[in-house]
Amino acid sequence: MFKFIHAADIHLDSPLHKLDSYEGAPVDGLRLATRRAFENLVQIAISEKVSFVLIAGDLYDGDWKDYNTGLYLVSQTRKLREADIPVYIVAGNHDAASKITKTLRFPENVKLFPAEKPSTFRVDKIDVAIHGQSFVSPAVKKDLSIKYPFAIEGCFNIGMLHTCVTGSEEHEHYAPCTIDGLRSKGYNYWALGHVHKLERLLEDPLVVFPGNIQGRYFRETGPKGCVLVSVDDNYHIEWEFKALDVIRWIILNVDASDSDNGYDVVDQFKKQLTVNIDENEGIPLVTRVVVKGETKAHDEFVYNAEQWINEIRSAALDVGGGLVWVEKVKFCTNLPVSEKDFKSSDGAIGELLNVLDELYADADGLQGLAEVLADLEIKLPRELKEGADGLMFKDPEWLKSMLDQVRPILLRRLIHKEKF
Repeated sequence: MFKFIHAADIHLDSPLHKLDSYEGAPVDGLRLATRRAFENLVQIAISEKVSFVLIAGDLYDGDWKDYNTGLYLVSQTRKLREADIPVYIVAGNHDAASKITKTLRFPENVKLFPAEKPSTFRVDKIDVAIHGQSFVSPAVKKDLSIKYPFAIEGCFNIGMLHTCVTGSEEHEHYAPCTIDGLRSKGYNYWALGHVHKLERLLEDPLVVFPGNIQGRYFRETGPKGCVLVSVDDNYHIEWEFKALDVIRWIILNVDASDSDNGYDVVDQFKKQLTVNIDENEGIPLVTRVVVKGETKAHDEFVYNAEQWINEIRSAALDVGGGLVWVEKVKFCTNLPVSEKDFKSSDGAIGELLNVLDELYADADGLQGLAEVLADLEIKLPRELKEGADGLMFKDPEWLKSMLDQVRPILLRRLIHKEKF
């Protein structure tokens, strides 16, 4: 019997995504989070006495400003060397973008797969064959797995690959492959990387994305970590997720539907936050708060948004005891106005609602809307279009979200003839 760890997408020393510009942001904790998570990985590998560690790409986060990232990595892999634990790495798209990494020598227990063609490393004392290929450039568009060798008889065979598989909306379409193609190699386990959430794509053979080890912004929510795999003498596999993250991102949706005023909403937020703190067992939380629903408190949020953002931040400090930072508060509320009477109307309001419904469901219509907004997009400052929260005029889902927000505002203006 033997055990190994499968991790991916370490993104060591990943930048802060401009979070250091936010008032009260836990800058130091966020800056060092990927390092602390990687230290947790090393500690688990040693305590579980694993036979080896696999890192399926994106160990780094692009090019380094200096050698400090590499020197830190050497210090951690040296701990694994002292525990007689080898590390096998395939370079991903972010690793291939780095220039300095190619000049730094690893400790002898670290094996980096070459980029020219697929190669195989043998762990002879436990009859394991590990197959893999690194990215030669930051954007590999071909299926690397096609040229991987077939399974070696008498060995437990592992394939390592940094890939989008059949595609992912949130990640670049790199090294695409198919499940059937992976299955055809006859391996026992496929250790994948690139997708930043835990996914089991296939049970036999076991094909797994472990996700990244530390969330870095609001699209990387929930526990992050690695997979601990146990293999018995009959090659039966058991696996479990091991959380490594030291700061956790969550999106907290507050239903304001039954709230009469802003303080009711804040109280609801406090209750939900308490539950989230308990569920995450004391791990510091970075929270995006989204207040939704038809509520009488809508006007308070429209006219005094800054006050209620700070009321929610204050409540987080009170309930969280220093463990919670509210990254952003978004109000997606509207007054409790029914559309039923207007959808069947021949009047202007009913016609407007019908047009919005048709536009929402029509891909070509959304594309046309994007084209109409193209001139506006060009004129907007670059900082409004960058990052995870940037304006994305060409993204249909983003346009739909904007229609969702605009719809109640238009309806209320037309019905009540009020100014905002």
